[in-house]
Amino acid sequence: MRRRWLVTVAITMTSVLGLTACGGGGGTPTDKASGGGGDAKKQVEVFSWWTGPGEADGLKAMRAIFERENPNLTFFDAAVAGGSGDKAKAVLQSKLQAKTPPDSFQGHAGAELQGYIKAGDLEPLNSLYDELKLRDVFPAQLVEQISTGGQIYSVPVNIHRSNVLWFNPAVLKEAGVAGAPKTIEEFIAALGKVKAKGKIPLSIGSEWTVTHLMESVLLGSLGTDAYNGLFKPGANWADPAVTKALDSFKTIMSFAGDPQDDWQPAAQQVANGEAAFNIMGDWAYGYFHNPPEGGLGKQSKTDFDWAPSPGTEGTFLWLSDSFTLPKGAKNRDGAVAWLKVAASKEGQDAFNPKKGSIPARKDADTSLYTDYLADSLKDWGGDKLAGSIQHGVSVNQPWLASINEAVGLFLGTKDVAALQTALADAAKANTQ
Repeated sequence: MRRRWLVTVAITMTSVLGLTACGGGGGTPTDKASGGGGDAKKQVEVFSWWTGPGEADGLKAMRAIFERENPNLTFFDAAVAGGSGDKAKAVLQSKLQAKTPPDSFQGHAGAELQGYIKAGDLEPLNSLYDELKLRDVFPAQLVEQISTGGQIYSVPVNIHRSNVLWFNPAVLKEAGVAGAPKTIEEFIAALGKVKAKGKIPLSIGSEWTVTHLMESVLLGSLGTDAYNGLFKPGANWADPAVTKALDSFKTIMSFAGDPQDDWQPAAQQVANGEAAFNIMGDWAYGYFHNPPEGGLGKQSKTDFDWAPSPGTEGTFLWLSDSFTLPKGAKNRDGAVAWLKVAASKEGQDAFNPKKGSIPARKDADTSLYTDYLADSLKDWGGDKLAGSIQHGVSVNQPWLASINEAVGLFLGTKDVAALQTALADAAKANTQ
């Protein structure tokens, strides 16, 4: 298992750059649309990491609106595959350093964007917010998270929940587990019961999914206020309460199955009845629920079910996908046209039900958000809020890189003390 983790970590820039041809565009963008006849259309290069079932379907739905409303433009999908966007971010950084930015790129709202802002890579979007009156339709806390010094640098298209426990009801019943565990202690006991029945207690994907798991365990063990306090200057990552949380994380990881290539095959193990539990963001809902051409076509409450991850009920561990306007965009007008669609009610209502997320806008058509998504809308409006680590709300990219490195080493050593020291060092280096 250790060898497999090391292989996934060792991505060279050469191999990463080879991924730039991935995605719906299928080639290098040019100023003219491919194909003969008619007037030339200017391309708009939109960079993301949405290539999997559900997420790619949502992007396709928003793309259709964009091309309908902008017949003089054509959408170039420059998506780079890979779960939480780690590979895509490496490719993006190389493009920004080469002064060849895409026209718009995806980024998680919050601390993740700070590096781009400080490097001068982004244009502020205040004038667009004024034109579209977006401050009236986006939650105030969300606008605050994507603002720096009074400037707004991205357009959020959705809200995701990180702390979701997905489970297979039949596997739990077979193991004698009455329902979704509500505490960390109940979770560990349930994992043991599933293991005794010969099923995979907990499915995991590539390494980033383990950091994703860890943030839910930290929140479930520490509580909302203490968790949020970890990301403030002077936070005490050496606190005994953090030690207890990481000890629980180690125990939970001892029940994990073999790591899958990414989050989708790990989620599929739950849907197919091979595994009992998976802690993953609510983008998994689109994958579980969407028809087979874009998902697994599974039946909720029968093939899969959900609950807040253990210990986190009443707290929404959130993240938001957003799009930016890079300085030096080749087709700036086209990028602004894309941002207008991403910000629109129609665009968000087309995108989010397929993606498995809820809209960033407050005026969405609630009839479109049923089943899990109805639960998410309700909780977003009433729960306490905590920001995701892995998905860029609470930590910037250098800090996240240090956390992921610490988690990667822990997967080999299982040394909680070393993990805690590394997490404390990372916090000190990035909050001074």
